[in-house]
Order: sequence, then structure tokens, then C-alpha cells
Amino acid sequence: MDAWDIPAESFSFSEEIKKSRFITLLAHTDGVEAARAFVQQVKLAHPTARHHCWAWVAGAPDDSQQLGFSDDGEPSGTAGKPMLAQLMGSQIGEIAAVVVRYYGGIQLGTGGLVKAYGGGVQQALRALSRRVKVPMLPFRVICDYAQLADVERLASRFDGQIVSSEFLHNVIVTLALPQARVVGFRQNLSDMSRGALQLLPLD
Repeated sequence: MDAWDIPAESFSFSEEIKKSRFITLLAHTDGVEAARAFVQQVKLAHPTARHHCWAWVAGAPDDSQQLGFSDDGEPSGTAGKPMLAQLMGSQIGEIAAVVVRYYGGIQLGTGGLVKAYGGGVQQALRALSRRVKVPMLPFRVICDYAQLADVERLASRFDGQIVSSEFLHNVIVTLALPQARVVGFRQNLSDMSRGALQLLPLD
């Protein structure tokens, strides 16, 4: 994907259903480790809650390697899965959701639980402010001092960012380019320098 929405800030939403209190918390989590840390943080903030159910899409919305969910003691399939379904349907990436339940003594049944957990996430997503993330890839260009201004101008034209410039015998320019602009930048760099300059990928 060339770009996707991510949460602009954390958000929480609370409601009471048949005497149980459900608190839905959403946060921007870049990667599975960050998502795990957020779940842990919520557990520490609500130690007396009966359940801390969670789901996350920790990478790009289409990255199935970074999905996760847990029912945390609720009947299987009634919490984590409906929460994940809402996150995936939103097409937002790098997001984690935790629903904290303070049990009120009345059982909701499986249908009621699915509605409570999935519905909480759905309502929170509606109110969540978002921003667009454009994934950037790192590269290096080695050029003469005289070519530096042209390389910088080209980077700017293709929405790139100069990360650093190292002035040695030549100039080593480290830059980040949006994934979708790499091919165009590479072609223009080659044309501009008559094939002398190359866009070198960084690992």
C-alpha cells in the first residue's frame, strides 16, 4: 500500500450495558511489540477489571502478519474476533484496541457480548481522529559537491526527505522516499546525471 490511515491520537469510549461497564481504548501502535506494550499498560491501569480483551492491526491494514486478538476469558469468539473485524473493516493501520470490562453481575449471552465488544470498537472508531501515513524507504546517493543541489531539488520534487549529508571526497546523501515515488526518482536521477548517479537501497 502506498499510504494508509493511522490514529492521530489515543481515544477512549465508555458505556454501561446491563450493569457491566465497558471501556474501549484505541491507540497508535507501530508494530506488535508496541501493541503488546499498550495492552499491558491498560491492564496495569485497570487491575480490578474482570476482562481485558484486545485486538490489533499492528502494521499496514493489508499486512496479515501483524494481526492479533484475545478473548481474555470471555467465551471463545465473543470479544477479540468481533473487535478485530471492526479494526480490519476500518482500513486503519498501526492500531490496537483494548476493551476493559467491569462485570456487573448480569450475563449478556454470546450475542450480547459480540455486540458489546464489537460495538464498542465500532463507536470508538467513528470518533477517532486519523492521519495519513506514507511509508518511506531509505536510500543513498553518492554525488559530487556540484551535483548536491540538484539531488536535493529532485528529492523535494518527489516528496522525499534528506536524512543526512556526509561531506567526504564525495557527498554521501542519505534520503527517504515514498514507496510510490521510487521508480520515478530513480529514472530522473539517471537522466539528470546521464547515468552517473545511482539510487542505492539501504537495508
